[in-house]
Amino acid sequence: MSEQTVYAIASGKGGVGKTTTTVNLGTALAQAGKRVAIVDADIGMANLAGFLSLDSDSATLHDVLAGTASVEDATHRLAENIVVVPSGTSLDGYAETSPEGLGDVVSRLREQAEFVFIDVGAGVSHETVLPLGLADAVLLVTTPEPAAVHDAKKTLELTDRAGGTVEGLVITRTRPEGDVPYDEIASQLDVPLITTIPDDPAVRESVYAGTPLVVHKPHSPASIAFRRLAVEVGDLDVPAPKQRPTDGNEATDGGSDTGGERDADGSNTASHDDVSSAITEAESDPR
Repeated sequence: MSEQTVYAIASGKGGVGKTTTTVNLGTALAQAGKRVAIVDADIGMANLAGFLSLDSDSATLHDVLAGTASVEDATHRLAENIVVVPSGTSLDGYAETSPEGLGDVVSRLREQAEFVFIDVGAGVSHETVLPLGLADAVLLVTTPEPAAVHDAKKTLELTDRAGGTVEGLVITRTRPEGDVPYDEIASQLDVPLITTIPDDPAVRESVYAGTPLVVHKPHSPASIAFRRLAVEVGDLDVPAPKQRPTDGNEATDGGSDTGGERDADGSNTASHDDVSSAITEAESDPR
């Protein structure tokens, strides 16, 4: 999958973990040394800035699309190797935007980053359809809930009409007792199943903390799953978090050390198989 550099992360329904997936996928790749840019293209109902505790008074995508700021003005460094272009939350600012300018934003970021992730708004509108055709590929995100899967079908249709290509499916909030096998959901949508992300209370904790899960609680089951997704998307080795303390001061969160080769700085590097093994041990969901 590494031939693609610009991905639209899309869903038919809001609240399925699309932004969480975007942030953690991008952060995991940045941890692996890849240059990553994230764009909050949900210009009507933006929430990326809140996820990452960004300064609400800074320039945003609204300003860029209104012609009052440059892409560089609205680009904010989140951490090493990763920048974000948040969207604004003002309705007045939204009214001034011209969504067609998103193509120029993506082109500019493509020159600077190895991976660009566009967090696409839910629903059916011009600004939600536009990124589906701009991206090299679309990652479709849904929960196993029938309503979310039904709306995901609409996103598939919209992607086709926009001239885009769906690379695969990410199913979030999975549970061992799910009624429908997850590969069957993928078959219903006729798209490859890339991975599943288990339902994990640590996800909510990270949102309230304003910190990506793979940083906030790197050994949690969902965090390991996001790193596996990064391996699949980036076709690369992803650094595993350092060994957890063994003095009992850190609560067990269900994850397991991936045990890859140790780098010069003492950190581990998890191979594709290492990460897959770790998530298999930590997650009891069927694939």
